[in-house]
Amino acid sequence: MPLVQATATSLVGVLLSSLSGSWRNLKAGELNWRVSLLLSGFGIITAQVGAWLGDRLPDAWLSLAFAALLLVTISLMNLRQKLQQKQKQKLQHQTPTELENRQVSEVQALSSLKVAPVKVAPTAAIGLLAGLLSGLFGVGGGVVMVPLQMLFLDEAIKSAVRTSLGAIVLISISGLAQHTWNNNVLWIPGICLGLGGILGAQFGTRLLPRLPDRIVGTLFRAFLIGLSVYMTVRGLAAWR
Repeated sequence: MPLVQATATSLVGVLLSSLSGSWRNLKAGELNWRVSLLLSGFGIITAQVGAWLGDRLPDAWLSLAFAALLLVTISLMNLRQKLQQKQKQKLQHQTPTELENRQVSEVQALSSLKVAPVKVAPTAAIGLLAGLLSGLFGVGGGVVMVPLQMLFLDEAIKSAVRTSLGAIVLISISGLAQHTWNNNVLWIPGICLGLGGILGAQFGTRLLPRLPDRIVGTLFRAFLIGLSVYMTVRGLAAWR
């Protein structure tokens, strides 16, 4: 199907699967809903803009731009990994008292998701960008928000996955509304995607806590690389 229809239709699946996964995370007490609401509050605005642009840009431009976005995402994740390594090196030189104080503060923050303060400015910026790209490319929270949250909000990858999944619920509704107005949504394929996404989200949210961060990061990078290659080939083919 044309990319603009694929974008619009995928948002149906994104909405249903994100609802399923976020409901499970909320019941388990693993969703920082304050950050999710702040991200989505700004994202629903730009999702309308992204859907409007997607209806007017050629398929080749959208494909190549999406491939470039995925490569930028991988670069952001690699940068975040380097920052984490530097942080570990600093911790190795801390005194036992400093390490103990740090561990106490981390335990307090983890014991309640309400303890950690919300960084409003970077969270708003991430939400605006995520909404634009979601409406434009039909992507969920993982591709855009996860690496940015890791880099600018200092979130661990598992926490970023859960928060972005919650935020994309309202963002996808906004983009889907605009695409519906433009008659781009194929509802039957979208609902089928959503049903598969509901089952997959339930499985994924239960599997995530059991996987080391290193494996999650490696699988995520491999997925992005494969998808970027596919979108580049598609874009070049459409360009001809």
